[in-house]
Amino acid sequence: MNETKIQLKGLSLSELQEVITELGEPKFRANQIYNWIYNYLEFDFDKMNNLSKVFREKLKEKCSLEALTLELFQDSATTKTKKFLFKTFDDRKIESVVIPDKERNTLCLSTQVGCPLDCKFCATGLMGFKRNLTSGEIIDQYLLAAKEYGKDKITNIVFMGMGEPLINYDNTIKSLQILTDELNKVISRNRITVSTAGIPQRIMELADSGIRIKLAFSLHSCFEDIRTKIMPINKKYPLKENIDALKYYAKQTKTRITFEYTMMKGINDRREDLNALKQLCSSIPSKINLIPFNSIKHMAPEGISSELEPTPFLEIQKFADELRNSNITVMLRDTQGDDIAAACGQLAIKS
Repeated sequence: MNETKIQLKGLSLSELQEVITELGEPKFRANQIYNWIYNYLEFDFDKMNNLSKVFREKLKEKCSLEALTLELFQDSATTKTKKFLFKTFDDRKIESVVIPDKERNTLCLSTQVGCPLDCKFCATGLMGFKRNLTSGEIIDQYLLAAKEYGKDKITNIVFMGMGEPLINYDNTIKSLQILTDELNKVISRNRITVSTAGIPQRIMELADSGIRIKLAFSLHSCFEDIRTKIMPINKKYPLKENIDALKYYAKQTKTRITFEYTMMKGINDRREDLNALKQLCSSIPSKINLIPFNSIKHMAPEGISSELEPTPFLEIQKFADELRNSNITVMLRDTQGDDIAAACGQLAIKS
């Protein structure tokens, strides 16, 4: 990608209108280009046939529609999960995944190259942190995956791939605004979820942003000491502060929080963990997503990461049943795409 050109992917409509007027064209031309990009998935200026040839030549000279390059995609042999490998302009690699589940297909987007949080059960953290993705790079994961997989087939979007979305807050917000823009026939905002390990101030800012999307919180333990052990970010942003922020989010947006809970043997599957979860869910509108721990051995981890073991599936089912007996909504996630290292917690690229 030529970095001297203006990257149009990832611009809001008002920003695109500003670029187009600076090129000497009326504002409505920006709406036409916006429509081509997001509704027709067209990234070739020459094929935007309601624009004049002169204007198309000017766009090719001054602007770009290449934020990412699709390097390859893999199909799971055991499920219909698809993993996309993208290359950035500076030769970084990121991954996105489409996860099929009955009536829906969920696209899992990345927001950073690598991740700074070092969660001990997640392969992305073992990569280390390289940089934030731009709004264009976040959006382009959707656009390229939709073009390859089929726009109408993608029913849900989750910001749950590589990286922590709320650390890359501005670009996450901007990409959410684009995806939920009224001109875009992308996906309803109630089918978009942002997942966070917990940055209280950003959670409250998101609640006040007016973008009413769903929020998932990477909980994984209700106990501060255990959560700090497996999620070092808890030392800086303790669970108690996050719970207060989540209560604020639920109240402001009138939505339920999804607690993500990766089941690890002897770490968070004990009777006291079960009781603590029941107590937490009674204090906030919520549901729980129980996730089998997926191996990260492909990243050759050391320390506690190498010691983690999954809770046996039958025990996870019993854990779920006990929560349901307390009138808690529980989803038990199937492991999807572990044969191509595309399952939850497995996204990582060895350098």
